[in-house]
Amino acid sequence: MLASGRALMGAPLCLLMDEPTEGLAPVIVRELGHLIEQIKQHGLPILLVEQSLTFALKHADNVYIMSKGRIVYQSSPQELRENQEIQSRYLGV
Repeated sequence: MLASGRALMGAPLCLLMDEPTEGLAPVIVRELGHLIEQIKQHGLPILLVEQSLTFALKHADNVYIMSKGRIVYQSSPQELRENQEIQSRYLGV
């Protein structure tokens, strides 16, 4: 949360978040989710790299999956939720 606040103090044009939920307690993850939604409402673009599929799909507008440095899949969060083949192939779900 502190890192997110610090990043926002610099008035960025885009916020890059690399696995922000890693190691956080569930209550803090929920707060981070609220923060992301508030940032989105203000129109600041966010690039979120996240290991938690549930968290990512809840807060994403668009989903991209990369494998070996290339984008191999692109969709809406809902499409990825429904695509078990892609989840199994690339996400181990």
